Amino acid sequence: MSFRNSVTIVASPRPRVGKTLLARLVTDFHIHEGRAVAAFDLDEGAGTLAQFAPEHTVRADISEIKGQMALFDRLVADDNAAKVVDLDHEQFEEFFALATHIGFAEEARRRGIAPSILFIATPDRSSIEAYRFLRSRMPLATLTPAYNELLGPPQHRDNYPVLGNREPLRFPVLAPALRKYTEQPPFSFADEQLANARNIPLDGHIELQRWLRKAYAELRELENQIDVERVVTHIGVN
Repeated sequence: MSFRNSVTIVASPRPRVGKTLLARLVTDFHIHEGRAVAAFDLDEGAGTLAQFAPEHTVRADISEIKGQMALFDRLVADDNAAKVVDLDHEQFEEFFALATHIGFAEEARRRGIAPSILFIATPDRSSIEAYRFLRSRMPLATLTPAYNELLGPPQHRDNYPVLGNREPLRFPVLAPALRKYTEQPPFSFADEQLANARNIPLDGHIELQRWLRKAYAELRELENQIDVERVVTHIGVN
């Protein structure tokens, strides 16, 4: 199991915390690394993952059993693609109730797929309790708090403990002058030609690349942590 063969669920019970931006970064990181990626969008609002990355994303519906089966079957499919799920805050409880009920994390690991949850950490009680719920109900998933620096410094880290030596993920603030380009779908951070197509000024393009290097460095560190856990688990089993 590794981040190259993983299911990354980007989640928060709160709206407007940067969840879709992080899902976009994870999706584009895999593309940048030359990997096959399949993304799933469980958000029907504006500015969704499917709008930003239409070539790699399908919309998913878990309101009915047929849609539930289709989604979770795809997530554990042996197709050599990294999976990314952009989970709408309104479907947070339903999705994880289903995942727990069917033993999603257990089945993923049995198939050699690393189940990973990137949880947007915020100071409100509902998010803290949701994080605790996931820690207790999905222990086989790699649960990592993700701090959006746009929301301020992570002063509430004690409420989001991580296991072992794992570090939380931080994704840096993107300059407002650049957001007017990157928040107009479709836009892929992995497409280097978009800077020219969107007429991004040279200094803006340089700043965007600097920001991406920071964001991708965080995701590479997460990848290393998942790989280390895989090795440790393998040694422990043997």
